[in-house]
Amino acid sequence: MILVNNPGSWSHIYSPLEHAPWHGLTPTDLVFPFFLFAVGNAMSFVLPRLEVAGNVIFWKKIAKRTVLIFLIGLFLNWWPFFRWTDEGLNFISWVNITDSSKGVRILGVLQRIAICYFFASVIIYYLKPARAFFVGLIILLFYWVLCYLGNPTDPYGLQGWFGTNIDKKILGIAHMYKGEGIPFDPEGLMSTLPAIVEVIFGFMVGNYIQQKGKNFEMVAGLFVAGVVMLLTGMIWNMSFPINKKIWTS
Repeated sequence: MILVNNPGSWSHIYSPLEHAPWHGLTPTDLVFPFFLFAVGNAMSFVLPRLEVAGNVIFWKKIAKRTVLIFLIGLFLNWWPFFRWTDEGLNFISWVNITDSSKGVRILGVLQRIAICYFFASVIIYYLKPARAFFVGLIILLFYWVLCYLGNPTDPYGLQGWFGTNIDKKILGIAHMYKGEGIPFDPEGLMSTLPAIVEVIFGFMVGNYIQQKGKNFEMVAGLFVAGVVMLLTGMIWNMSFPINKKIWTS
């Protein structure tokens, strides 16, 4: 990701080190989903201990980690708090005084990790892995329906995706990402729904590995599950395009 964000020359970029323009994916587009998968994987080692400790300790740990990760992400969006302009050094206000469409972005990578970590933890803690898996499937299907019904004429386009209007109303244009040329947040509120499932699946894989142990049966099981889900995703892509920016199911 250091190479992705700092290519040296934006006019000469190796295609695997560049995000897909919209639909489709490159190895770069897989990095953030793998972050969330790794979060879920790590949770499979931690949650059993929190279950033993009880509800009070669970909520204390989960809430503290969620808030800290979210605030660190928000801090990094605001940092260094000042910006050089023709008029000199100016403080970066929460909302720009002269242009109300500009301000500090609220969401981002760490903020999404925090939100997904929180909701996935709660789902897994109270529903247990078996039910959490089916909740994850329901969320993925529900998000597909939301995308389509949100704007049947252009459900998966940059201009038509329903989540942007929700982000505008709740977050405000001043606090949204504008790297696509218009206010559009790739870590927006609604696309966080399927991202939560990434953490749930990561937990389930970690839990499966611990239960099965280091043996051929465990590796074979993961391989078969991976192939089935990969084929399912490719087939689903025919009607619900693979798109990391709106995090399609």
